[in-house]
Amino acid sequence: MPTWRHRWHARLLERVCASHDRRVAAVKRELFGRLTGVVVEIGAGAGVNARYWGPGVRWVAIEPDPVLRERAARAARQRSLPGEVLDAVGERLPLEDGSADAVVASFVLCSVRDPSRVLAEILRILRPGGTFTFVEHVAAPAGTWERRVQSAVRPCWSALGDGCEPDRDTEREIRAAGFASVEARPFRLRVPVVSPHLAGVARR
Repeated sequence: MPTWRHRWHARLLERVCASHDRRVAAVKRELFGRLTGVVVEIGAGAGVNARYWGPGVRWVAIEPDPVLRERAARAARQRSLPGEVLDAVGERLPLEDGSADAVVASFVLCSVRDPSRVLAEILRILRPGGTFTFVEHVAAPAGTWERRVQSAVRPCWSALGDGCEPDRDTEREIRAAGFASVEARPFRLRVPVVSPHLAGVARR
């Protein structure tokens, strides 16, 4: 059973994610609002993205944290979203090959233990022609002062941020994963350390 400290940490992460979500709401609305069919979300957290799913979406939320799973399930009930919330990690998805029309990751690939394995799992569960839609903060360009700052603060940032690595080169990981096509656009937020962001769609 989750301890009070676990619940406090989950609540803190929920608030941070909700604050960040407000900054990128327009980007998410554009990308997530067009999805249909079975949509698998990696690291669904407290269900902050539930409000973006349109009619016809069956939401399969992947979340290893028990407190956040409870809140994701509540978000689904509040919006009468069909689907399920599963206790799993992105490196081992309990889903059949080709069973998803779309997969979503939002501020998740920065903190998974093995991003290449997560991306391989995403490719496995996507149907042919299915899409992987992502909104992530990413590493600043190599050699810049911003990248050096990201690398310098990584140990402390990761300890406080549930494993988040601000200097992870997520774009390189996505492009090397084996998708048929990747469309990605960079953008920036006025926030410290994790200002560089990337949003886009990769197709199986």
